[in-house]
Amino acid sequence: MLQVVFRILGPLDISADGRPVALQGARQRTIMSMLLLAPGRVVSVDTLADAVWQGNPPATARNQIAICVSALRKTLRTAVGIDDLLVTSHPGYMLHAGEHRIDAVEFEERAAEGREAARRGRTEEARAHFEEALAMWRGPALAGVVAERVEAEAERLTGLRLDMYEQLTALRLDLGQHRELIGELTGFVRAHPLREQALAHLMLAHYRSGRRAEALETYRDGARLLAEELGIDPGPAVQELHEDILADSPKLTLPTTATLQSTAATTTVPAHLPPAPASFTGRHQELATLDRLLDQLDGSSLPVGSITGTGGVGKTALAVHWSHQVAARFPDGQLFADLRGYDEEEEPRRPGAVLDRFLRALGVPGPQIPADQVERTALFRSVLGGRRILIVLDNARSFQQIRPLLPGTSGCCVLVTSRDSMSSRLAGDYALVPLNLGSLEQDESITLLSRVAGDDRLSGDPAGAARLSELCDRLPLALRIAAARLAAKPHWTVRTLVSRLEDQHRRLDELSLDARGVRAGLRLSYRDLPPDTARMFRLLGSLNVTEFSAWAGAALLDIHPVDAEDLIEQLVDAQLLEPLSASAGHVRYRFQDLLRLFARECALAEDGEGELRAALRRACGVWLALTKEAHRKVYGGDYTVVPGSAPLRELPSHLVESLVENPMEWFEAERSSITGLVQQAARGDESAYAWDLTMTSVTLFQNRNYLEDWRECGDAALTAARRTGDRLGEAAMLQSLATLEIIQYEYDSAYERLGLALHLFEEQGQHQGRALVLRNLAMCERHRGDTDRAVETGRRSLEIFRAVGDPYAEAHVLGLLAQFELERGDAQASLMLSSEAVARSRGLGTVRGEAQSTLRLAQALIHQGDGARAEEASRRALELVLGSGDRRGETHVLRALGEALWRQGKLEEAEAVARSALQVAEQVADVYLRARAAVVLGSVQALRSDRSGAASTFKSAADLFTEVGAQGWRARMDQVLVALAEGERDDLRGLFAFQP
Repeated sequence: MLQVVFRILGPLDISADGRPVALQGARQRTIMSMLLLAPGRVVSVDTLADAVWQGNPPATARNQIAICVSALRKTLRTAVGIDDLLVTSHPGYMLHAGEHRIDAVEFEERAAEGREAARRGRTEEARAHFEEALAMWRGPALAGVVAERVEAEAERLTGLRLDMYEQLTALRLDLGQHRELIGELTGFVRAHPLREQALAHLMLAHYRSGRRAEALETYRDGARLLAEELGIDPGPAVQELHEDILADSPKLTLPTTATLQSTAATTTVPAHLPPAPASFTGRHQELATLDRLLDQLDGSSLPVGSITGTGGVGKTALAVHWSHQVAARFPDGQLFADLRGYDEEEEPRRPGAVLDRFLRALGVPGPQIPADQVERTALFRSVLGGRRILIVLDNARSFQQIRPLLPGTSGCCVLVTSRDSMSSRLAGDYALVPLNLGSLEQDESITLLSRVAGDDRLSGDPAGAARLSELCDRLPLALRIAAARLAAKPHWTVRTLVSRLEDQHRRLDELSLDARGVRAGLRLSYRDLPPDTARMFRLLGSLNVTEFSAWAGAALLDIHPVDAEDLIEQLVDAQLLEPLSASAGHVRYRFQDLLRLFARECALAEDGEGELRAALRRACGVWLALTKEAHRKVYGGDYTVVPGSAPLRELPSHLVESLVENPMEWFEAERSSITGLVQQAARGDESAYAWDLTMTSVTLFQNRNYLEDWRECGDAALTAARRTGDRLGEAAMLQSLATLEIIQYEYDSAYERLGLALHLFEEQGQHQGRALVLRNLAMCERHRGDTDRAVETGRRSLEIFRAVGDPYAEAHVLGLLAQFELERGDAQASLMLSSEAVARSRGLGTVRGEAQSTLRLAQALIHQGDGARAEEASRRALELVLGSGDRRGETHVLRALGEALWRQGKLEEAEAVARSALQVAEQVADVYLRARAAVVLGSVQALRSDRSGAASTFKSAADLFTEVGAQGWRARMDQVLVALAEGERDDLRGLFAFQP
C-alpha cells in the first residue's frame, strides 16, 4: 500500500508516491480538513455539518455528509487503494492515519523534540528540530478552505508556528547570531507588531550588535503601537530589558563558555523533579493551560496551578512533564514533594517535615532551621525572596496542608495536584490557574497503549485498540496496566484482553492485579466520604443508568432533592462523579464506567439485598412518575396506555413542571436511563415497573423511531411478566410489541400476539386494553385486504374508547376509519371522519394527534380532487411534525404534500418535496415509507415526461414493496410499469391516482 502524505500547513495538499490526489469541491475539502485537524479522533456529523454550512446546515445535512464521505473514500481508494483511512465511528467519522503522514502532526512532534532538547541544554539539536519544523510551512494553514471551524484551528496552528519561531530566535541569540537575526526579526516584528517576545528579541539583537540607539528606538516604536492599538504599556519583561539597555547592564552581554562553566561549577540549585514519564502522551491543551502560569511570574500575585481529577487520571504525570518542560524558566531550582494526601498505608506528610527538606535543599544548614512550623514558613519565604523557583506539591490533601508551603513572592511558581478542588481557597489571594483533568482523548489513549505495550498489535487492530481504550475509560492508570498486561503476554491479541475486560464482573479484577491497581486508587477516594455521601455513591452505582440528575439521588435515599444535590456535589468534589452541562437549569451527572463498577461492588458488599431492591423500586417509581407526566403532556392525558399498579414516587410539583416542560426533550435526555431501568427491573422480577415504563415510553420510542429500544424493553418486560405471573403486564406487552410489529410490517406475528392479548385483557376485565387490541386488529385486517372487517373492528374499538373516556385514542381511530373508508371508495365519508378527528385532536391540544388527523384530512381532500385544500392541510401537518421532531410522521406528511402539489400541476415543487420525503424515509430506515415516497416521486417524474427516471423509481418501489410483503402495491407497480412503457402522458394522471 502506498504511503499518503497529507499537507495542511499551507493549502490542502494530498499526494501518494509523489502523485497528487485531487478532491472534488469545497465540501470534500472542508470535511477532509476537519478530519485531518483531528486525526485519530471522532468528528461528529453535526460538527462536520456545522463546518460545511457555516452553522446553518439544511435538514438533509446528515445525508449529504454521508454522501460526501463516501465520495472521499472512493477517491482515496481509486487513487491509492486505501479502504480503511476514513472510519465510521459513532457519532461521526475518524481519520485513521496509521503509517500515513500528516505534516501538522510531524510539525508538533518536531516542536516537542525541540523544546525537550532545549530544556536539556542541547541548543544545536533544539535549533535543528525547530528549523526542520518551520520548514514544513508552505503558507497560511489550510489556505482556501472557507469554514469558521477550520479557520479557528488554522489560527491555532499559526500561533504554534509563531511561538516556535520565537523559541528558535531565543536559541540563536544564545548562539551569538544576533547580527544575522536583525533583518529577519525586523520583518517579523513589522508583520506581528503586538508580539512582545519578538520585540524583546529584536531589541537584544540590536544591543548585542552594538546598536544601542536602534534597540531603544525599537522599544519606543513598540510601546507607541501597543498604546495606540490596545491602550497598554509593554509587559514587565520588555520594560525590564529596556531599563537594562539604558543601564548597559552586564547581564545583557552574551556569556562566554568559560563563564557558563564557572557558574555551573560554583552554583548548586535544587533539582527535585522525578524523571519525566517516558510514555507521557498528549495533553496539549492542558499543557497550554499550565503555560499561563508563566505569564504571571512577574505579576503582583504568586502564580499557583491546581490540577484536580480522579485517581489514576494522570495528575502527577502531567505535573512532572510540564515541570520538566519549563524547568529552564526557573534557574534557581525546582522543589518537589509527594504530600501523600491519599496514601492507603501512610499518613499525609506534615508541612513542617516538608519545609525542613526544602530549606536544607535551598542551602540552609540543619542547625539553623527552627523547630516551630510558623517560623520555618517565615524562613522559607525569606530564603525564596528574589529567587525564581518552581515548587510542585503532589498529592495534596487540603489547603491547610499546602498553605505553609506557599512562597510569598511572585517570582516563584507553585503547582499542586489533588483529588479535591482547592480553588475556593486559592482564588482571590493567588494568581490561580485551575485545571480539572479528565480522561485522555481517544487518539492519545491508543498512543499511550502502543508505547507501553511496545509492539504493533494495537496499530494492527484499530477497532480493538479503540474498544480497549473505552473499557479503560481512557484513564491513564488503567491504560498503562492494560498495556503492561499485553507487553507481558506477547501471545495475547488485543481482542483477548478486550474480551476479558468486556465482562463487567471481572474488569476491575483485570485492572487491579496489585496494590497499585485501579481498585486501590478508587478506594482511596471512597474511604473518607461521609456516611450519607458514601451511601449515595453506592446506590447511584447500583442503578443501571449512565446519567442522572439530583432528583434520582433524592428518590434513592428518600430525601429532599436539594439535600440530594448537596451529597452529589460532594461526590463531584471528590472526583467520583462528573458534572455534565445543565439542561433547563438541572445539572446532570455521570459515572465513568470503572467508577460505576466500583460503586456497584461497594453496594453489593455493604448494602443488603433488601435495601438494594427497595432503592431500585424508589428509582423506578420516580422515573415512572415523570414518564407518565411527560406522556400526559404529549397526549393530553393518561390516554392510549393501560393503567398499571406499580407505586409512583412523586417529586415536588414545581420541580416536575420544570423537568417536563418540554416532554420530548425530557424523554430524549432520559432515554438510556429508562431502557436501563426497564432491563434492571425485569431482571429483578419487578415486572410491574418494567412493563409500565415500557408502555409509557412508547411515546419516545415511536415518535423518535427508537424501534430497537422498544423491542428490547418490550421483550424483557414480557419475559418478566410471564415469569412472575403478571397477566395484565403480559397482555400489555403483547399489545405493545404487536404495535411495534405493525409499524415494521410484520402483520402475521402482530395478529398472533393480539389474539393472545385480547384473551388476557378480557380475562382481566380491562376495557382500555381490549380497545387498543381491537384498534390494532383493524389495521391487521386492512393489511389482509378485508377492509369491511377492518371498519367493523375499528368501530368496535371506537365504541370502547368513547365508553372509557380516551379522546386521544378516539381521534386516532377516527383517522384510521377515514383511511379505511377512502380505500373502500367513499371519499365523502373519509372527509367527514377525518374532519371530526382533527376537531377532537385540537380540542385535546395534542400536537401528535392533530398532526396525524390533519394528515388523514389531507389524504381525503387529495382524493376528492381538492389539491389546494389538501396542500394547506399538508403544510399544517408538516408544521406540527417538524415542531415535535417526529421523523416518521415527517415522511408521511411530505409524501401527502408532494401528491397535493402535483395534483395542482406544481410539478417542479412536487418533485423536490417527494425527494425530501424519500431522504427522510431513508434516514428513519423504514422500507415501506421509502416505497410510498418513491411512488409519489415516480408519478411526478412521469408527469414531467421523464419516463426513464419514472420507470427506474417505480422499479425501486416495486422491489421495496416486495421486501415488506405488500403484494397489492407490488402488483400495482407492475401495472404502472407496463402502462408507462405503452401509454401517453395524458393517460397517466388517472393511472397515478393511487389510493393511500
